[in-house]
Amino acid sequence: MVVDDHPMWRDAVARDLAEAGHEVVATAGDGRTALRVAAAARPEVAVVDLQLPDISGVEVTRGLVAADPPVRVLVLSASGEQQDVLEAVKAGATGYLLKSAAREEFLAAVRTAGDGEAVFTPGLAGLVLGEYRRLAAAPARPDEDDSTPRLTERETEVLRLVAKGLTYKQIAARLVLSHRTVQNHVQNTLGKLQLHNRVELVRYAIEKGLDRES
Repeated sequence: MVVDDHPMWRDAVARDLAEAGHEVVATAGDGRTALRVAAAARPEVAVVDLQLPDISGVEVTRGLVAADPPVRVLVLSASGEQQDVLEAVKAGATGYLLKSAAREEFLAAVRTAGDGEAVFTPGLAGLVLGEYRRLAAAPARPDEDDSTPRLTERETEVLRLVAKGLTYKQIAARLVLSHRTVQNHVQNTLGKLQLHNRVELVRYAIEKGLDRES
């Protein structure tokens, strides 16, 4: 699904996706329409602009990620501002790409996001990792305690590799698992820990020191 309030840009993105073999199940020019249409169209990936005429792309991202099944969101924005990037990622965006990206870079990002892998315009990945670490260093919330559910050995192993910045494909190769199995472990871990997205998962792993373990 493509969500952008500029008709010419929206149509061009949809056309590029279709020509590359993707099925564009819906388009929308504002946030509320996007959320309503997504419920019926059930897209696997949504390409979302941040600047929309009603609600923000961040709110749309949050709504799509919370859907059942969740939609993977690739933000495609003209803004490379730190606050915009971090707000989108905290809302659950799988990736963030600038509109200045080349067509092939965009199509590759859509494929990567569709696989559940994080993807960012060069230079933004370091910004996001820095935010992970800043969040991990922040004081614990009053409602946080040590009564979190126990993870299986395999779930802990996957979580440790996620904390080290490995993609799901790299984790699958290292542990000799299928990509889908790795995704399932991550989803199970999110559920057990009552976390909502990769940002919160990495924060948890860094808090536990899993990124420093061998």
